[in-house]
Amino acid sequence: MIKDEELKTSLPGQRSSMADYLSPMARSIKPSGIRRFFDMVSESKDGDIITLGVGEPDFVTPWHVREACVYSLERGKTQYTSNAGMPELREAISGYLSDRFNVAYDPANEIIVTVGGSEAIDLALRVLINPGDEILVPEPCYISYSPITALSGGIPVGIETFAKDDFKLTAESLQASITPRSKVLVLCYPSNPTGGIMTYEDWLPIAKVVEEHDLIVISDEIYAELTYGSNHVSFASIPGMKDRTILVSGFSKAFAMTGWRMGYVCGHLELISAMLKVHQYTVMCAPIMGQVAALEALTNGIDEMKKMIDSYNQRRRLVVRGFREIGLECHEPQGAFYAFPSIESTGLSSEVFAERLLKEHKVAAVPGNVFGKGGEGFIRCSYATSVAQLTEAIERIGKFVHSLKS
Repeated sequence: MIKDEELKTSLPGQRSSMADYLSPMARSIKPSGIRRFFDMVSESKDGDIITLGVGEPDFVTPWHVREACVYSLERGKTQYTSNAGMPELREAISGYLSDRFNVAYDPANEIIVTVGGSEAIDLALRVLINPGDEILVPEPCYISYSPITALSGGIPVGIETFAKDDFKLTAESLQASITPRSKVLVLCYPSNPTGGIMTYEDWLPIAKVVEEHDLIVISDEIYAELTYGSNHVSFASIPGMKDRTILVSGFSKAFAMTGWRMGYVCGHLELISAMLKVHQYTVMCAPIMGQVAALEALTNGIDEMKKMIDSYNQRRRLVVRGFREIGLECHEPQGAFYAFPSIESTGLSSEVFAERLLKEHKVAAVPGNVFGKGGEGFIRCSYATSVAQLTEAIERIGKFVHSLKS
């Protein structure tokens, strides 16, 4: 009788561990740099930690939005919807984008309701990428673009942006990054993590380069409503760019609906049709309860949204002023709800600064290097938390910065 140990050694190609069953791509993807700091906070038993790392509104979803969901459940609305989403929700999204951002989409054929903006980005990259295609990504940026690109067989190419330019993408830096393999440009303005925005005038030279090099654009506009002092300009609204643009957005940030996972993607019929096929096979449709809530938010939630934006604006001014007063340079974010102060003057790397700040002064921030090129020497701090917490956090960071000089 052959023993188990003998059988293992006699089989050709025997794997030594469960990790050997994983694909090379799955093994090569690094864990989220943000998640490591979240885990450090969650594993700590210290209840005095102030967290500035979470990209999430501190507001609760308005009651009437939650009530719409509850009422739909009471009426037994628990079925699948159309793969692309409830027709009335797609109609509402179409009207909202037209009224607010001057870009119109056919609700029947050019809009898909997705499981958050993240699914929309994944769908867009999946249907566009051929192995070896280069995907251009202005950085610092949201951490998911490059890993999703790699998982789809593409090659992410970071384009560094700078604080001296308010972290705007320039036509010169875009042009310098393009090669014969460049296919897609991924945009995220207002920016996570920098809070940078792009104006109409900023977009025009970018649009010219996009057209000259026949690029497709994925424009992640999840923070579109969160601008201060000037209105968001959608890249799809630039003349000649609508058909070249896949617009991604959702309800998480502006409507305080992060946990609902409700997003949407809009674009040319042929591109949306391809994304819908992948969507059908992977998630079928977004949950009907979330779709009902999203419809209520778009229909009756604008006033609450404006109040939240006013509150973020107050906190934004407080945080930027606070960082400058304690000696950290901080460009003024014009969108989203993040400050991105420079910690270069301290002589510490972003990772070391963030780790010591958490351990020694109980403030959690995200090291800027996790966001790609140009992020080293910065930390990301979300100001989507209370004024009292922000004030205390700035005071603690100030003590830490001053201790480094003594």
